[in-house]
Amino acid sequence: MKISYRKLWVQLAEREMSKSDLRKELNISTGTLTKLNKNESVSLDILMRICEFLKCDIGDVCEFVREDDEKLKKILKWSIY
Repeated sequence: MKISYRKLWVQLAEREMSKSDLRKELNISTGTLTKLNKNESVSLDILMRICEFLKCDIGDVCEFVREDDEKLKKILKWSIY
């Protein structure tokens, strides 16, 4: 299983907010932002701060995906075009 923060990036786009804006607002380190960009695990504290700031639930910013499912999504995404 892997974690995906795709939902977080969608939330930010809907609010017309950049990743850099989020980092500055929450005083998140650049290293943590890099982990989020790479879909690597970050502390629950960071996720809670993000959710509190965005006024949403944790399921609105991240999800667990099976590696097979992630590969399938990529294949399907490219086959549509």
